[in-house]
Amino acid sequence: MPPRARVPWGRLLDIAAAVVILFALWKVFIAPRFLNAPGVFPAPHVAFTRLNGGAPFTVESTRGHVLFLDFFATWCTPCRAELPLVQAWERSHPQALVVPVDVGESRAAVRRFAIAHGMHHVVLDPQQLSRGYFQILGFPTMVVIDPRGYIRATWTGFNPAIGPAMSNALQHLQKKR
Repeated sequence: MPPRARVPWGRLLDIAAAVVILFALWKVFIAPRFLNAPGVFPAPHVAFTRLNGGAPFTVESTRGHVLFLDFFATWCTPCRAELPLVQAWERSHPQALVVPVDVGESRAAVRRFAIAHGMHHVVLDPQQLSRGYFQILGFPTMVVIDPRGYIRATWTGFNPAIGPAMSNALQHLQKKR
């Protein structure tokens, strides 16, 4: 009887680890640089209710500026992990427009969350229309809209390098005005 071939588990685990590392490097350093994707399309004409009242927030009202829509939910653990990174970036880039958009939750729940986390300019999407309009597949999702109103990038999932990605987008898209 011939000897049985041994499965090289160590080699397979090494390959799997390399794939995971390469994916992480791509997601953190390479993917955020693709702002000229061939599928660039106009941002939808939607209006979101502001958490603190006032006139509805519209994407059209931000024309001439780079806009970062940060879609989140209060129950989302990755959203909670990424929130301080986005807030720190926003504080260091006052010329940028960062608008947190809560998807599918009550005003009361979002208000408690916003107060607890020191969030400002929060808007609400209680009917979850943004899932279709902006193709939100999970949370957190950051949608980058250029000064002309075109969606230039969508980043889904927790990104520990969200700050550098946002800086790159801001710098790149401000040049194209």
